[in-house]
Amino acid sequence: MRETLSGDTGRQAVTLQGLGGIGKTQLAIAYAKAHRKDYSAIFWVNIKDEESAKQSYSRLARRISQEYPSISPLSRLAYDSKPDEIVEAVKRWLERAKNIRWLMVFDNYDTPKVPGSTDPSLVNIWKFLPEAHHGAVIVTTRSSKVNIGHRIKVGKLEDIRDSLQILSDISHREGVIDDPDAAELAKELDGLPLALATAGAYLDQVATSFTEYLRLYRVSWLRLQHATPELSTYEDRQLYSTWQVSLDHIKRQNELSAKLLQLWAYFDNQDLWFELLREGSTLGSEWLCQLTEDELCFNQVVRVLCDHGLIEVDQSSGEGEVESKGYAMHSCVHSWTVHMLNQEWDSRMAEFALHCIARHLLNKNTQNSWVLQRRPLRHLAKCCDWFLDGRLDDDGREWFLYAFGYVHSYQGRFEEAEKMYLRALAGHEKARGPEDTFTLDMVHNLGMLYTDQGRLDEAEKMYQRALQGYKKAFGPDNIRSTLVTVNNLGTLYATQGKLAEADKMFIWALQGYEKIPEPTHKFILTTVHNLGRLYMTQGKSTEAEEMFARALQGKEKAFGLKHKSTLSTINNLGLLYLDQDKLHGAESMFTRAMQGYEEAVGLKHISILDTINNLGVVYTKQGRLAEAEKMFTRALQGTEEAVGSKHMLTLTTMNDLGKLRVDQNKLDEAGEIYMRALQGWEETVGPKHISTLSTISNLGALYAKQGELSKAEELNKRALQGYEEVLGSILISSHVPALNTMVELANLFSTKNENELARTMYLKALPGFTMVQGSSSNACREIEHKLAVLDLLPVTAGVYNAGNKMPVKRKSIPA
Repeated sequence: MRETLSGDTGRQAVTLQGLGGIGKTQLAIAYAKAHRKDYSAIFWVNIKDEESAKQSYSRLARRISQEYPSISPLSRLAYDSKPDEIVEAVKRWLERAKNIRWLMVFDNYDTPKVPGSTDPSLVNIWKFLPEAHHGAVIVTTRSSKVNIGHRIKVGKLEDIRDSLQILSDISHREGVIDDPDAAELAKELDGLPLALATAGAYLDQVATSFTEYLRLYRVSWLRLQHATPELSTYEDRQLYSTWQVSLDHIKRQNELSAKLLQLWAYFDNQDLWFELLREGSTLGSEWLCQLTEDELCFNQVVRVLCDHGLIEVDQSSGEGEVESKGYAMHSCVHSWTVHMLNQEWDSRMAEFALHCIARHLLNKNTQNSWVLQRRPLRHLAKCCDWFLDGRLDDDGREWFLYAFGYVHSYQGRFEEAEKMYLRALAGHEKARGPEDTFTLDMVHNLGMLYTDQGRLDEAEKMYQRALQGYKKAFGPDNIRSTLVTVNNLGTLYATQGKLAEADKMFIWALQGYEKIPEPTHKFILTTVHNLGRLYMTQGKSTEAEEMFARALQGKEKAFGLKHKSTLSTINNLGLLYLDQDKLHGAESMFTRAMQGYEEAVGLKHISILDTINNLGVVYTKQGRLAEAEKMFTRALQGTEEAVGSKHMLTLTTMNDLGKLRVDQNKLDEAGEIYMRALQGWEETVGPKHISTLSTISNLGALYAKQGELSKAEELNKRALQGYEEVLGSILISSHVPALNTMVELANLFSTKNENELARTMYLKALPGFTMVQGSSSNACREIEHKLAVLDLLPVTAGVYNAGNKMPVKRKSIPA
């Protein structure tokens, strides 16, 4: 290991591969201790599954931010940051050019994801490995399919003296190295370090001789052969036999310790702690109440298991000082508790575990509550499997299902979340009725889930149902239920293009929050920000800027300059400047937002990808086409990877990339991109959504450039008609994409010598551009020039301005 990991350049990596219990983890620990002075930092990641790896990264983030509070972007990550964001932030820190002397140990990588595999439980280690080509990596695994760096096969101890040394060190007995009885036991345990350690721990607790222990071991071995002839390997029999000897002694010492071992089979093998188990004491089980009566009692019980080498303190557990440290057992020991101590399914034990986990997940009344909720997630997966495979039915367990759905939703596991929510809703609605407030909570959360998935019509139905129920139960101004739903419904309406309805919802929410004596800043600032977005969509530039300025000032004070919420407002302020054709201001806002997002959420998050796309739009308008193409390509690749080809962000980037292709005179490519975007918009948000109409208008402009005037006119008329339906006669006059469509139609009419129609359309667009962008803007000057040209052409009497129905006043310019 030392030879491989001591290279001078590039990343060095070692994979330790061998059987369970063979000593791979201990070997990695020994290396890290022996060479700790060679590294600036050593990090340990438990990568037995994705959740364990993400929790390890969360601990690394806190450790790094404590060591480097002034320079690390990790210190800006809120406690409610999503695990994937924290992983990316830690990786970025490790990838820094001057941060090259770290060592990372990825332990328990036993279920690797290989090409072609679809099992969601398999782990892709490359999601967690820093991409920079520096640092040192150790991977421990049972799988022969893992080859990262130099692979070292870890086998059994071949020298009997090594086995005797383990027995001597752990049993604390003298003369073991030269004891023939100890040598006979060591030969029987066949160089398996975990079996030797278990035997040594037992011998440390009792006065039993090596000969007597060997007799007990052989009795246990014979009993195991008869009880479980299907047991897979010789090594498993050796390990299980040593643990059975220890268990017999544990039962005589403390029955609660044996009970805890049996219960542990229904939890994950990592991080079981006092406060989690105490949640189950409300079920009234006498032994569980005794176990969790207080920490002193609990510690006495677990000490017996520690003394026998079956569990140990989990040094990586414990989230801050709110809760106690946890305990962990080797995965091989855990397998024994599952298959030997629980040969038959114990529904009562499963109920205990279920109750503990669900109550802890929904604990919102403690400081850093989401950190506490995150801690039992590795145990959650086991419980979900029980529901999905039918070992537990739903009756009376709606509360648990709701808790599991809530957590899955937060993690972005939408399919699993929906299954849990729907099962919980069906059961609770049947038991308590459709107007029960807990039923309404489930309905509201389903609305949020559908919104995240882009299933907007379904989300609207859920929100409307929840809102009617909350109003009836709590009144129109309840901050925790009614107003939250009102705000969410407003955001949904804005996304659907139902701007008038969105306006009503946001005003309702804002007025409701302001009635509360001590309003929560987060709610008010979110609603103010949303109103700014709505006003921008409606073309109310002044009102939008006022809302964004108010939101930005409040967020900078409440959350700081680099918080995701603050950066979102900065990004939207950039969009407003873009609408106003203030390109320098827009570029400044987008650049500021992009730099902030890079520190806060990383280069692959949808927020930074959205801002990158917006910068591409600015560069396009500035004529910086090569820079714009880089931005759009980066944004499109990122959004397709992150959220798929039919997500609104991906489709927006496609639309903007199509505009760039037109400016580059790559018209065929532009047409293909627009058609892909249009199909996506129509499938995602429908044919009358503002984004759909914008793409239709862009496609019409492309056809005009290609000389297909009839198609161009048809598409632009379709877009304009859609804008009029969605926005109404007032809002359309200040909506920039709609105004652009008017200009496109006017240009078409002018090309076809339909001059009066051209004049009418130019005059309809001009006041809007004047209001939004100012009379000196490029758009206004261009329209005025075209009107002046039209004024030189023959006119027909009685032509009226479509906007105010007054006769058109002609003006002349020098030839």
